[in-house]
Amino acid sequence: MSDLTILYQDAYLVVVDKPSGMLVHRSFLDKHETEFVLQRLRDQLGQHVYPVHRLDKPTSGILVFALSAEIARALGEQIVAGHWQKGYLAVIRGFLKTAGTLDYPLKEQLDNIADKFARQDKPAQEAVTRYQPLHTVELPFSVGRYATARYSLVALHPLTGRKHQLRRHLAHLRHPIVGDTSHGDGKHNAFFKTQFANTRLLLCAYTLRFPHPVTGVNLTLHAGLAELALLFAQFAWPTEPAYYQTMFNQFLEQEPCKKSQ
Repeated sequence: MSDLTILYQDAYLVVVDKPSGMLVHRSFLDKHETEFVLQRLRDQLGQHVYPVHRLDKPTSGILVFALSAEIARALGEQIVAGHWQKGYLAVIRGFLKTAGTLDYPLKEQLDNIADKFARQDKPAQEAVTRYQPLHTVELPFSVGRYATARYSLVALHPLTGRKHQLRRHLAHLRHPIVGDTSHGDGKHNAFFKTQFANTRLLLCAYTLRFPHPVTGVNLTLHAGLAELALLFAQFAWPTEPAYYQTMFNQFLEQEPCKKSQ
């Protein structure tokens, strides 16, 4: 069992690069799972850690843990106040030609077991996502009704934090994320599995900016591409960390484009 990659650590918090396919913590919804980031990090550090936020099981990238309940509370307050900026990379179906901001409210997704007694008639919640196309590739394969298969690499900046927001918003734009088994395109998912041995969701929480809860110093952290680097290389897309770090530094500082529905 390999150690988690630590991106940042001090006396107050630790930030890791979460692998795709690993749950953040134990859940009765996935009783068969035996590997969890929380448990592995606790064993790796030899101390208790406190989860501050979460990433979906199939999503890779930056995950923050506090080393005390007080710091966890302070970081949680930062999130609620909107002080965190998150940047994601995603591979999507089709050519996304222009940058934009999607303002499309989402109904809360309830689980049949965990949310058995929750209200079923809640109104849709505000959900806003900025997006920017980076690179495209056209492959000489007929996956659907077209003679070739087109894909885009996009940068995403969620301005709200709804469940599965990015996956649902990209599906709404008719550019679902490749590997998304809930909101994606099964034919293209199967194509990537057969052609590129890809079995994961092609979504990575690549960049995170937030103020340190004690010192106030602004932290900017970046994840690795992991197995995505091999795929990007096959598409002649950049794999150098400096490229994505510079791109996100610019992207996150831009004013949101005109909102679309």
